[in-house]
Amino acid sequence: MDKIAVLIPCYNEAPTIAKVVGDFRRALPGAVVYVYDNNSTDGTAEIAERAGAVVRHERIQGKGNVVRRMFQEIDAACYVMADGDDTYPAENAPALVRRVLEEQADMVVGDRLSSTYFEENKRPFHNFGNSLVRWAINRIFRCDIKDVMTGYRAFSYRFVKSFPVVSGGFELETEMTAHAVMMNMAVANELVDYRDRPAGSVSKLNTVRDGIRVIRTVLRLFRCYRPLRFFAALALLLVLITAAVFIPAVLIPYHHTGLVERFPTLIVCGFAAIAAILSFFNGMLLDTIMQKERREFEYRLVQIARWQREDHD
Repeated sequence: MDKIAVLIPCYNEAPTIAKVVGDFRRALPGAVVYVYDNNSTDGTAEIAERAGAVVRHERIQGKGNVVRRMFQEIDAACYVMADGDDTYPAENAPALVRRVLEEQADMVVGDRLSSTYFEENKRPFHNFGNSLVRWAINRIFRCDIKDVMTGYRAFSYRFVKSFPVVSGGFELETEMTAHAVMMNMAVANELVDYRDRPAGSVSKLNTVRDGIRVIRTVLRLFRCYRPLRFFAALALLLVLITAAVFIPAVLIPYHHTGLVERFPTLIVCGFAAIAAILSFFNGMLLDTIMQKERREFEYRLVQIARWQREDHD
C-alpha cells in the first residue's frame, strides 16, 4: 500500500501533463503519481511516463469511468486527485494530505471558489453554474461545502473503497460530495489557488451539455439520498395544482348550484390527489430503505478499516 497516491485522470493534456507530474513529485516527495490516460491522441501517456508518472489506461470514455478504475486498482493511506490541465497548484497538496493523515478527514475539498477562481476563470456560465450547484447541494443536504465541483480533492482509504462510482462523466464531483455528506463522513474544506488553463490547453467541458448533466445528477441525488423530502415536495406540488383546479372549477360552482358541472375535471383532480398520496407514502418507504442502507454502510466501513489494518501489517 502506498502512503500517498496522486491520481491524475487525463484526456489530451500533452501541453501541461509533464509540468503537472513534476510539480506533484516535488510537492509530495515519496508519493506515487498515477496518470490514467483516457484514450488520448496527442501523446499524453508517453509524456507523463517520461516525466516519472506511473501510467495506466482506461478505455471507456469519461472521467467517472477513469476514477472508478483508479479507486479499484490503487491502495493508499491518502489519495490526492487533481486534473492534468495545470489549473491546480501542487503546492497546496501537502495541506490537503495533512487534513487526511493527521486530522482523519475522509474527503478534503479543494476550495477554489473562495480563492482565485472567479478572477482566473474567463467563462461566466461556468462561474454561475458552480455557484448554483454549490447553493443547491448545501440547501438540499444541509451542509457547508465551499466548492462542490472542484477536481482538486484528497481522500482517505475508507472513502475511496466505499464510494460507489455511478456517474460516467464530469458530474462525478457532485456525486462524491453528496455521498460524503449523506453517509456522515468527515468532510473538510481547504482553500486552494486556481489558475486558468495555459495557452494551448483546451477545456473538455461543454457548458450546456455538461451543465444539464450536473443538474440532472443533483436531482437524482436529491431523490436517492433524501427520498422523503423529494417525494413530499412532489406530493405538495400535486396537492397545490389539484386545489388550484378543483376549487374554482368544481367546488365553488357546486356550492352555488348543488351540481357538479365538470365531471372530467373532478375525475382528474381525484387522480392527482391519489398520486400525491402515493408519492408521499413512496417517500416514506424509500426513506426507511435509505436508513437501512446507512446502517449497512457503517458495517462496510468497519470491514474496510480491518482490510486497511491488514494491509499495513
